[in-house]
Amino acid sequence: MLGPVETRSLSPVFVGRTRELTALTEALARATAGQPQALLIGGEAGVGKTRLIEELRDVACAEKAVVAIGGCVEIGADGLPFAPFSTALRSLRRQLPEELVAASEGQEDELARILPELGRPDRGALGEHGTARLFELTGRLLERLAADRTVVLVLEDLHWADASTRHLLAYLFRALRRGRLVVIATYRADDIHRRHPLRPLLAELDRLRSVRRIELSRFNRAEVRHQLTGILAAEPDPALLEQIFERSDGNAFFVEELVCSIEAGRATGLSDSLRDLLLVRAEALPEDAGRIARIVAEGGTTVEHRLLLTVARLAEDELIEALRAAVGANILTPTADGDGYRFRHSLVREAVSDDLLPGERSRLNRRYAEALEADPSLVRADERTTRLASHWYSAHDAAKALPVVLRASVEARERYAHSEQLRLLERAMELWDDAPEEVRDTLRPPDDTEVYPPCGGDPGAAPLRYLDLMAEATVAARFGGDRERALAISKKAMRVLEREHDPLRAAWFWTQRSRLMQDLTRGDGRQELATAEELVRGLPPSAVHADVLVNIASWGALHRPGPESLAAADRAVRYAGLVGAEYTELHARLTRGRLSADAGDVEGGLAEMYQVRDRADELGAVGIMGRASTNLPSMLEGVGRSEEAIAAADHGIAVCHQRGLATMEAWVRANKAQSLFSLGRWTEADTVLDETAEIAQSRKARGLLAVRRAELALARGDLDAAESQVERARSFFGTHDPQPQHSIAPARLAMTIAARRGRRADARAEFQLITAHGFPPGTQRYALPLLCAAAAMEADSQEARGPDPGRTAVLAAVRTHAKRLPALVPVWSAHALVLDAELARAEGRPAPELWARAVTAFEAVDRPYELAQARHRWAAALLDSGADRSEAAGPLALAHSTAIRLGARLLAEQTVLLAGRARISLAPGSGGSGAPDPGLGPARSLGLTPREQEVLRLVAAGRSNRLIAEELYISPKTASVHVSNILAKLGVSGRTEAAALAHRLQLFPDSPEEAGRSRV
Repeated sequence: MLGPVETRSLSPVFVGRTRELTALTEALARATAGQPQALLIGGEAGVGKTRLIEELRDVACAEKAVVAIGGCVEIGADGLPFAPFSTALRSLRRQLPEELVAASEGQEDELARILPELGRPDRGALGEHGTARLFELTGRLLERLAADRTVVLVLEDLHWADASTRHLLAYLFRALRRGRLVVIATYRADDIHRRHPLRPLLAELDRLRSVRRIELSRFNRAEVRHQLTGILAAEPDPALLEQIFERSDGNAFFVEELVCSIEAGRATGLSDSLRDLLLVRAEALPEDAGRIARIVAEGGTTVEHRLLLTVARLAEDELIEALRAAVGANILTPTADGDGYRFRHSLVREAVSDDLLPGERSRLNRRYAEALEADPSLVRADERTTRLASHWYSAHDAAKALPVVLRASVEARERYAHSEQLRLLERAMELWDDAPEEVRDTLRPPDDTEVYPPCGGDPGAAPLRYLDLMAEATVAARFGGDRERALAISKKAMRVLEREHDPLRAAWFWTQRSRLMQDLTRGDGRQELATAEELVRGLPPSAVHADVLVNIASWGALHRPGPESLAAADRAVRYAGLVGAEYTELHARLTRGRLSADAGDVEGGLAEMYQVRDRADELGAVGIMGRASTNLPSMLEGVGRSEEAIAAADHGIAVCHQRGLATMEAWVRANKAQSLFSLGRWTEADTVLDETAEIAQSRKARGLLAVRRAELALARGDLDAAESQVERARSFFGTHDPQPQHSIAPARLAMTIAARRGRRADARAEFQLITAHGFPPGTQRYALPLLCAAAAMEADSQEARGPDPGRTAVLAAVRTHAKRLPALVPVWSAHALVLDAELARAEGRPAPELWARAVTAFEAVDRPYELAQARHRWAAALLDSGADRSEAAGPLALAHSTAIRLGARLLAEQTVLLAGRARISLAPGSGGSGAPDPGLGPARSLGLTPREQEVLRLVAAGRSNRLIAEELYISPKTASVHVSNILAKLGVSGRTEAAALAHRLQLFPDSPEEAGRSRV
């Protein structure tokens, strides 16, 4: 509207920053090559961050990259949720309209929470996982846009960022792994005081190796001279250079301001005050232009032209003349879209705003608020309520401010901006007592809320209460990650409730506190739930009552599965059905299905879980979809239906990925990996776990990932890796909230590792600790393998050392616990049979008939690794019982071939040792029986040719390929080929490992080297 206006104080020459610009252009090049880049640019106000970004933009555009810039918005004390992302995505929408539509297809309603132009957010999708979903979908949108082109996303003025923006930026910096994308955030370093909310984020991002931080320093004397030359179009006088360099101290913006003041004839008499320096040009404006500058300063970071026209109360021609003067003086500048105005530098806006008188500030905010109420179209719809709330609050009008602040909090909740919602609710609580009672009586809870505890009837019919604000604030704080604040608000609410008889609301707050105690690792939350249960006892059915019961049932399913928890789930289903709370009912039914299957009604329980999953998919009930996606594959795996579990997991992965449930998806993938492990598809399991690692963010998901990796490492014989992963799992799970699913498996793995390392006392200590309180009903899937491992450990001890009182105590405990674990499904029966056989082995009885039954049981449930272990034990039992060697050869050969195929190195070594001791050939085509050539020994059972055995003997003796060639009269190349073949057949990675295996298996006991080792 104003057209081009000369800005003489800006240097047309880019000064200095060569190193910094090089770093940015190198990041641009890496992104173009397909490696996403994340950078932070910090520096004091006026040091040149924006100018550096402008130079990068020119470079990027010259290379056909798409650049989108969004700035954080300061509106009084409130920030607009996701403001810089919304602005940047609007820019991408203008530049890439078709591409953005395609990239957001199917998720428009969710992404509309950040970019409202895409659609209308689905209110029914609100919930605890909403923010994580939105972040995942936003990251995916950016990755899709950057799949075929380089995209540079710049977020400026991070020091003003709202909490939701900070959280989303942190997520993107951690999660982006693909696409030609550069994400840059700038911030004002001198504003980041010790308690600034950006400070923890910067510390967190500093720990990420993928994030580069660039700090801009002030200009030196030579750079100031270069800047002055550009501004003045001539070399500066040395005295002027000295004066400006001394006064500006190398700050680029202050250099510009000083030049402007000196050119205007104010070379002398300038105050040393920075504030006075910043106000010099503003105070020199004509009267109308100065008044417009003050109005814009109080309107926020930017002010729309039509809004400014309304608030200024000038004729449009007069307003344009005033604006032309302010823009010409480099005070104001038009916004990029040409629809409004902002201060050219935020420091000047802050100085002008600070210079307003208190009454003047209140009056201007009232005029802004009145203008927005009279014509809401003056600003963007997604900004209107938040800005109106800020202006009424700053106008000190509680009657007007309270209703609109509450509306703004609802809008923030709908956008998953829970931190901003909390701040607005706290502001509403601050205004509550100052607002007239007649105003408070007109307020009602939102009709779509999920957190206000209704007390019967229509929750929207009763006036809003202060306790309702506290309830909403508690949930907003919990969803926003500020759980300490949530706990503090809930405690304050409980003190208020002590003076009132309102058991439903009290029960609701106690349920919230249960969750918070678990989240904050202060306890398991059971006592809080017990208090809530007591408060609703005897009351008519209600949504709160149903919610309390479903939480008790869910807690029991995780901590104490059994009849009591199943009964609680039944009650929750009935109560939720009576009050029409379908979502609560579905949660309760999912828990009931899980507990029913654990209790023995496998078909009925699984059928109910499938029904809940399908109904949740039909309703789009995201939270329930996530739970079902996780719980159903886990339960199917637990009852031995691994193939079906993988199919259910694939369904869950698709649902979670489509809905942006990254945390849930990590759990589902980890469950799928477990089923793949059970089926012997270990390479696939590795791939799935690598995919899980990329998205696992929560501590429990990462703990589960570590357990799965420990299981694989232990099966492969890598004790170091297994032990490290067990330690990681335990650190992630913690000790505050012990759950069987998180404690039994790590204990089994730790016990087995300790036993294999010869630390028998440590292994027994693990066993005693995990069995101290017994195993709740329904934990057979975890407890039976642990008892088998304990019995096997003691059986190995019996073979090595004979009688041992410690072993007797462990075996007695194993028998006691086993009696309380009914084997209700085939896979549990198979483990129970193995347990019987291991107990017999621990007593010194071979019992081949027991191992034969265990083998038959495992053959029916498709568990190749467990089957191979049982076959190895069966073969050993047959040999120890004096059976013919040919009887043991078949199961031993099958066990060996399975171990080699899976990569179960320890089991492969055990089968080779047993074959060597019994003189059984494991070579393909040998039939597994008969006396092998004495000269070959157990090495032949590994499939090695005679020549390869000779080469391996020399490798074990430490010979190089050249020396092997000389000794065997072959060429070094042929020796190298033999070594490569040997490494492949042994399944090892190098010569050292091959030599170690040969020594461990005593493949060449007659060699001088092995004899020497034996004597040592």
